[in-house]
Amino acid sequence: MQSSLIIIPCYNESKRLPISQYESFFNSKKGSQLDFLFVNDGSSDNTIEVLRTLEQKYTNVKVLDLDKNVGKAEAIRQGMLRSVDLDYPYLGYFDADLATPLEEINRLLEMTKKTPEPFLVMGSRVKLLGYSDIQRKLSRHYIGRVFATVVSNMLKLSVYDTQCGAKLIQRKVAFSLFEEPFLSKWLFDVELLFRLKKYDKNFDTRVVEVPIQKWEDVAGSKISTSYFLKAPLDLLRIYFSYNK
Repeated sequence: MQSSLIIIPCYNESKRLPISQYESFFNSKKGSQLDFLFVNDGSSDNTIEVLRTLEQKYTNVKVLDLDKNVGKAEAIRQGMLRSVDLDYPYLGYFDADLATPLEEINRLLEMTKKTPEPFLVMGSRVKLLGYSDIQRKLSRHYIGRVFATVVSNMLKLSVYDTQCGAKLIQRKVAFSLFEEPFLSKWLFDVELLFRLKKYDKNFDTRVVEVPIQKWEDVAGSKISTSYFLKAPLDLLRIYFSYNK
């Protein structure tokens, strides 16, 4: 059994998966100490064939093939539910396009050794002089800052970045957080925080944000620009659902 399991949701990613980056990491000492579960989210291209090739080549790679497309939130949830009975201390997820490089996993894992052990470790796209290389569209940066401020006020939690696709969750709390389907297809990261607040009223002491060193806005995102106009409605729906 490896130190932790990382879930990678994939939907029509056959031409976007940076295979050379995955293989380089899998062949490294740090990469060989982790397990990976790729979830094929009902892709209509040959994503499953690409993933099966990786599975056959590396013993620490497994594939979960979903019959139909259910969206990123549900794909990750299915991967989590398949894994919560396994003996990993932490279960995580990363975006398939590796906007956040796999090397950042180990930096997040370092934070899990803190006392008390955090329930949730979140990668955060903080642009720090002399430290990080964050390549992000300026418009999305400002939208993200406004969004994070609103979420912080709703949760009464100082959070910088909820939407970075690099997170680790303590396995002991994972089932409680992923047992039920998410209300929102894209804001499930925010919904996780609301669920964590219900799970433990002192959750703010068990959530850690880690500034990542490298992140790149990869072309081909599944989130349309128009969704940013709908996001506030999703956020309100989440807020009122968890504050009844």
